[in-house]
Amino acid sequence: MKIAIASDHAGYEYKAIIAVWLKAEDHRILDFGTSSTESVDYPDFAFLAAKAVAGGQADFGVVCCGSGVGVSIVCNKVGGIRSANCFNVEMAKLARRHNNANILNFGSRFVDIETAMNMVRAFLETEFDGGRHQLRVAKIHSLTGN
Repeated sequence: MKIAIASDHAGYEYKAIIAVWLKAEDHRILDFGTSSTESVDYPDFAFLAAKAVAGGQADFGVVCCGSGVGVSIVCNKVGGIRSANCFNVEMAKLARRHNNANILNFGSRFVDIETAMNMVRAFLETEFDGGRHQLRVAKIHSLTGN
């Protein structure tokens, strides 16, 4: 599976750990930065990862910052993206099952690395339920034409 990853400076260390782990799990990683803990603007990186998912270059995305909020807002500006800011494994599963989320966001200041990795695993392994949820996802995209 191809996974687009990105972070700002606050999420960099988690992104680096998760990238190594996902590679060891035989996933192909498309890393859109940042590459250090030096202060950067999260929209620059989150947008590129979201574009890769929307354009089909990646199957899913994992994008983190300090809170997860800013990167989630940026990702959801890209047509075709359903980005979910999650704080636990159950939220990550429901984001996939009910919302067919294609990008997982989280905040490194609010979840520990073990929880973050467990959320990523659950997100990637959980299938979309479809059915009544498909109608709702379609309605979301009909609101903006995306």
